[in-house]
Amino acid sequence: MRWRHRVTTAEAGERLDRVLALRLAEADPGLTRSRIKRLVAKGRVRVDGTAVKAGHALKAGERVEVEVPPPPAVAPEPEAIPLTIVYEDEAVAVVDKPAGMVVHPGAGRSRGTLVNALLGRGMPLSTVGAPFRPGIVHRLDKGTSGLLVVAKTDLAHRRLSEALGAREVGRRYWALVWGAPEAETGRITGSLARSRADRRRMRVVRTGGREAATRYRVRWSGNGVSAVVLALETGRTHQIRAHLKHRGWPVFGDPEYGGRSARGFAPSAEERARIRAALGVLDRQALHAALLAFRHPVTGARLEFKSDLTDDIRRAAGLLGVPPEATTVGSKEEV
Repeated sequence: MRWRHRVTTAEAGERLDRVLALRLAEADPGLTRSRIKRLVAKGRVRVDGTAVKAGHALKAGERVEVEVPPPPAVAPEPEAIPLTIVYEDEAVAVVDKPAGMVVHPGAGRSRGTLVNALLGRGMPLSTVGAPFRPGIVHRLDKGTSGLLVVAKTDLAHRRLSEALGAREVGRRYWALVWGAPEAETGRITGSLARSRADRRRMRVVRTGGREAATRYRVRWSGNGVSAVVLALETGRTHQIRAHLKHRGWPVFGDPEYGGRSARGFAPSAEERARIRAALGVLDRQALHAALLAFRHPVTGARLEFKSDLTDDIRRAAGLLGVPPEATTVGSKEEV
């Protein structure tokens, strides 16, 4: 990959490596800060045609060019990892992903992913996205559990990707969040970009970024938290988690978006006890992909799948007093 960038007025005076860490993350999220420094050291980063040091102070108008060599094309290895397949035919498979599993291999991780597990079952996958992301049409964060569809043929992959782009795939998430949204239903908008402080996280920005929209419906509120059902209009990285944090309702338990602290919510002593107990059984965000609906990419038949909340989320919700009837999602049209 060859990446080019002209230094903006706002970037003038910044260190080269800091600007690269922010800007290159948008082009290739797999590039770590340490790898960027190695590229600079090897002379693969040039400013106005000259190799410079990582601490070079940029000037407005300078042209930065980076040559990023492709990663070694090593195919993921099949692994015998338990996996719940809720539907499978010759074209697609629907998986109920457990929390803690990464969807596909990437920088620093080559084993233990959903792709490794699918290959371990002998499942054929589309070549789209190969070698690291074969068959992966959309993703869930490592700490998010629930449903996603996998393409087994290239035709199915293309048609499912087109359906996602046309917003014809229904995805509903159940989440436990801090606080109580003012309205029972609403729509959260805000373009998302990578955080300057931590490139692994996303943030809402006024300018730039990628447009994103999330709809929500409150199912229950009490004891300092709320149970909500969410629908994606777009599918950006960490969209739900970043949008909810931006609105002041971070996902309960979320270790990266402020979900493990009651700071700012002023719960009562009784609520604090409930919260401590709930956080004790939940080591990740209380976010679950509970409903997935789409038209079969070959037959055109309408398919809809639901997934019950995982035991850890259900236990945390119970400790916080969420009634059982508020721990489910309805049909695709609910939100």
